[in-house]
Amino acid sequence: MSIARHISLLLIAAFALLAPMPAATQTVAQTEEYKFDLGAGIGMSGYLGDVNDSFMFSHPGVDCNVALRYLANTRLAVRAVAGVSTLSGSSADMQNALPGGNVADFSSTFYHLSARGEFNFFNYGIGESYKQLKRFTPYLAVGIGGGVATSDGNTAFGLILPMSVGIKYKLKHRLNLALEFTMTKVFSDKIDSPALDDPYLIQSSFLKNTDWTSGITLSLSYEFGRRCVACNRQD
Repeated sequence: MSIARHISLLLIAAFALLAPMPAATQTVAQTEEYKFDLGAGIGMSGYLGDVNDSFMFSHPGVDCNVALRYLANTRLAVRAVAGVSTLSGSSADMQNALPGGNVADFSSTFYHLSARGEFNFFNYGIGESYKQLKRFTPYLAVGIGGGVATSDGNTAFGLILPMSVGIKYKLKHRLNLALEFTMTKVFSDKIDSPALDDPYLIQSSFLKNTDWTSGITLSLSYEFGRRCVACNRQD
């Protein structure tokens, strides 16, 4: 069974879990709140660059990550993400031809670390009705970090700018499921291979002549670090 089929089955299972569930737990008079969220995700990775200029998942790889969130409130969070992606591509699939009619392909492993700000469209959680909490929310995230790619014994480093859109569902009070799509701008033209650094010899700007990675991941996380919510007001 191919990697793409494994990932497809994983995503189908995710949507099945996201189906409406009884909301009996929402009637709890008061719910504990937590400051942190720790989780891990797995999914499919993709690449756009010198030897793939069309469909980013034409050569799907595997994307894995672990993440730690600081939950500022029900709308905002800050997330640290460490992950690894397998990337590959071939110029044989493209309509554009490399200089001299050469055919190039590559396979690399990309390790990345980033910090991201995250915004929930709804007040996310289970608990008091007056807070209008919802156990399901779309969200956006953007961040900055760095990545290292290894290919054929060569190593390349680049700054990264990850941009994500996703959906979260609270399976239980402290257990969360998320499905996320991420596009990552890599400020380097060498994460595919040093041999593919500017193969068209166009010598374009630092911002334009760079690679992109992408990923669709399904993650599960658990909240911890109880937040003190006692009211100290004296009337």
